[in-house]
Amino acid sequence: MEISYASPSFYDLPAAAAASTMPSSATGARPVRIIPLQHPTATSSSSPPANVAFARWTAKLRRMTWLEWLEFFFPCLRWIRIYKWREYFQVDLMAGITVGVMLVPQSMSYAKLAGLEPIYGLYSGFVPIFVYAIFGSSRQLAVGPVALVSLLVSNVLSGIADSSSELYTELAILLSLMVGILECIMGLLRLGWLIRFISHSVISGFTTSSAIVIGLSQAKYFLGYDVDGSSKIIPVVKSIIDGADKFSWPPFVMGSIMLAILLVMKHLGKSRKYLRFLRAAGPLTAVVLGTIFAKVFHPPSISLVGDIPQGLPKFSVPKAFEYAQSLIPTAILITGVAILESVGIAKALAAKNGYELDSNQELFGLGVSNVLGSFFSAYPTTGSFSRSAVNHESGAKSGVSGIVSGIIMICALMFLTPLFEYIPQCTLAAIVISAVIGLVDYEEAIFLWRVDKKDFILWTITSTTTLFLGIEIGVLVGVGVSLAFVIHESANPHIAVLGRLPGTTVYRNVKQYPEAYKYNGIVIVRVDAPIYFANTSFIKDRLREYEVHVDSSKSRGPEVERIYFVILEMAPVTYIDSSAVQALKDLYQEYKLRDVQIAISNPNPEVLLTLSKSGLVELIGKEWYFVRVHDAVQVCLQHVQSLKAGSDSSLTPLSSLEDKPSLFARLSKERAEKFPATDLESGNGRPPLPKDIDSQLEPLLSKER
Repeated sequence: MEISYASPSFYDLPAAAAASTMPSSATGARPVRIIPLQHPTATSSSSPPANVAFARWTAKLRRMTWLEWLEFFFPCLRWIRIYKWREYFQVDLMAGITVGVMLVPQSMSYAKLAGLEPIYGLYSGFVPIFVYAIFGSSRQLAVGPVALVSLLVSNVLSGIADSSSELYTELAILLSLMVGILECIMGLLRLGWLIRFISHSVISGFTTSSAIVIGLSQAKYFLGYDVDGSSKIIPVVKSIIDGADKFSWPPFVMGSIMLAILLVMKHLGKSRKYLRFLRAAGPLTAVVLGTIFAKVFHPPSISLVGDIPQGLPKFSVPKAFEYAQSLIPTAILITGVAILESVGIAKALAAKNGYELDSNQELFGLGVSNVLGSFFSAYPTTGSFSRSAVNHESGAKSGVSGIVSGIIMICALMFLTPLFEYIPQCTLAAIVISAVIGLVDYEEAIFLWRVDKKDFILWTITSTTTLFLGIEIGVLVGVGVSLAFVIHESANPHIAVLGRLPGTTVYRNVKQYPEAYKYNGIVIVRVDAPIYFANTSFIKDRLREYEVHVDSSKSRGPEVERIYFVILEMAPVTYIDSSAVQALKDLYQEYKLRDVQIAISNPNPEVLLTLSKSGLVELIGKEWYFVRVHDAVQVCLQHVQSLKAGSDSSLTPLSSLEDKPSLFARLSKERAEKFPATDLESGNGRPPLPKDIDSQLEPLLSKER
């Protein structure tokens, strides 16, 4: 509830000049409403000390029951406790079968993309699924091999070992262990927020270019001859052109037909609800048709997958640890992709299905699935966008759908691998291409061009560098430019000059609201960002600019030649550091030499406490700190009127000007004589406003301009 207080003011400001020659006691006074600002004590703080926060956290842990502890380590218990078997099991069973049928051919395709034998794709779709069902917190996320991670694996390992060597496979498995450990550490330390510094435009540009590179990498299975496996587009295109004389029609025709079938089935599955099963059945359909064709006609020019070992993977400890140091950058990159892709998908699915999801717990679940998967010959896995979307659309309610998909994979490993050797390579390539076509996000580029040119530039830089310089450099450049934009925005914050909206006590940006008017001799500035060492210089320069370049075309009040008061609206300032405090002190001293007074409006408790501890509150004066901009304007306007009235009086002899006190001295003396500091803070300088007067409707000045 607002409390009415009084502070000195003239009843009739336009007549103040005539009354300025009268004694101060004889002048009329108009009471104004000032809300006293509560200054913090030296030891107060709005946030609890670290030891208090730690005590609360430990108390919370002590209050946890044994069931809550179990749910903390095994998130699957959260949905097991509320699982409705009669209602949910049937839809989970159908969703699991649908995703499992989609996973088997995709996992083999992605393994080939990673430079591995297809069996390792099946292994990667086996153990991680079961582990994630226990430790993962998402109920719809489909875990397994994905195209982007497979490309990253191939891109890095191809420079270390030959893809046909045993070392290549060992490094891929070791990479899974390293990625899992990184994900677990980030999940336990709750460091998932670090990835927020990568903007959506960087991710979109990166995935678009990666999709193009992935598609071109599969061209060799369509064309019938070897193509350079580089992650840069120029060597790949050059290799395709140079080998054009080796082109073979049969794999190209067959691959194109399979790709067309996949795209048509995907389109029908997306556009018609009653045909949505076609989207998941597309890869299986292509594999079945291709296998039948190869089994019946035995085309010599179409290469086949070949022999695939039958049975479940055996337990084995990852090897080749001497190469671990060279794999760290790739492990970090894959971990970042996992956070961006998997956690983002999981959060979106959780919101659609009405439950909460802890991103750090999710990251830990992905890490455990990779760590344990590496002991069963799996290469790095994460959540798949396409399979998760199919899982959700199929009505999955819990991790039971993932367990069912894992059982489908067990059946494939135990009984179907003899049939897989007849799968044409071009069919698996068509499955990969159909999956990554959706990653080419040209619509995002059009949207960014229309909405935000800066983000469009960021998208263009990231996609171009990824295409022409490689994936690692593309990611680094994109993240670097993204951080540069963040730093630039932080170091050059938005600063607005405020004006009063007619008929209100609301003050808004004069550029956004042209009808807002300012007061002569007063400039109101709002800083829309935390103030810290990186932006203090910019803010000081802008304040000096606003002081010098004054637009008085829409100003009201007494006609004065310059600015006497600078009001800082600090409501948007959430933080202020020691460098900013020192900058404000320097600015205060600089203003003092020019007879300009600073007033602070609406600082939050933490900012006010920092200013108080630094001595800035006492330096400026507690009476110059206000709850509202309107309060500060009322007080400053009185003094501007007083100064105007004094300047209109008889001219002072030149000899007496040397002894004339400064504005600060006059204001301090006047306020000290009339109202002690305690009275100014408490509002005891004048009787309260009558109840029938509303100062918010009462203009400070007449309507005349």
